Amino acid sequence: MFVDLATITVKAGAGGRGCVSFRREAYVPRGGPDGGDGGHGGSVYIEASRSFRTLIDQKYQQLYRARSGAHGRGKDQRGADGPDCVIRVPLGTVVKDRESGEVLADLTVEGQRVLVARGGRGGRGNARFATPTHRAPRHAQPGEPGETHKLVLELKLMAEVGLIGLPNAGKSSLLARLTAAHPKVASYPFTTLTPNLGVVEAPPEDPVGGFVVADIPGLIEGAARGAGLGHQFLRHIERTRIHVQVVDVSDEAEDPGRALEVLEQEMRAYNPALLGVPRIVAANKIDLPHGRHLPPLRERCAAAGVPVFPVSAVTGEGVGALAAHLALRIAPRAGAAAPGQPDAA
Repeated sequence: MFVDLATITVKAGAGGRGCVSFRREAYVPRGGPDGGDGGHGGSVYIEASRSFRTLIDQKYQQLYRARSGAHGRGKDQRGADGPDCVIRVPLGTVVKDRESGEVLADLTVEGQRVLVARGGRGGRGNARFATPTHRAPRHAQPGEPGETHKLVLELKLMAEVGLIGLPNAGKSSLLARLTAAHPKVASYPFTTLTPNLGVVEAPPEDPVGGFVVADIPGLIEGAARGAGLGHQFLRHIERTRIHVQVVDVSDEAEDPGRALEVLEQEMRAYNPALLGVPRIVAANKIDLPHGRHLPPLRERCAAAGVPVFPVSAVTGEGVGALAAHLALRIAPRAGAAAPGQPDAA
């Protein structure tokens, strides 16, 4: 199960209380106070880890506690500190405070950690209060309580390229052709219910390396108002460096220009900043008769300065040129010419 949103409560440990004690030992008159301090309570941290791909653990375990510190004891014995609680989440997790909405951290690097609830300090024992004029203090401090917070965890996939399109545009088929991923492919709408990731492998001699592609569920008109699967999955393309808008240009399909308008409308409703990300149009299904829609699409995209790549996710035609262009756009090399020039630049 893919889970990309979870709400949890974190509770740090309380500090241990200080001890009131006096040294009582034979042949040691006026031993004086020897009450030790309490230990500090454990804190709660959230840490990014490549070992996790979803927030399913946080969906079912919604309360995380750190242990409290031990109480101080006589003979100046300090209580042990409570162990910290570390919550491990996937890379790309955004941590927000539920009450204020403040973003506490954006965890994108392996091992990156953020403190979300600080443990309480341990109380001081009576030995700490002894002075030349007050040699027998009979009081100690209680431990401080630990912090408690409610947090929202929001996973945004780490990918360089995002595939966007209407249902049945062929996004999953294109992902399967570009990468070694095996997403579900079928002839009915909303086959993709959760985002899929795939890695485009680079040739061994290519110093640029591969890149990650994210395929999100299809958008339909009115997704911002809850139509279809909604538009909440658009969070997974907020990190991508380039968007590939996949449209069906076969003669049986509806106007691909209208499809682009719907995509832009829903992206604007979710986050207008998404429209500022560079984009490419993948004119899919050219293995079918496509003379009716492709020429007008080229003209429309040429006027907007958007490259168009005719491809067939079924036969693989044009997919190599698309992958090469994406690799060049993601990691440009000085003096390199773009392989596989688009139909409209």
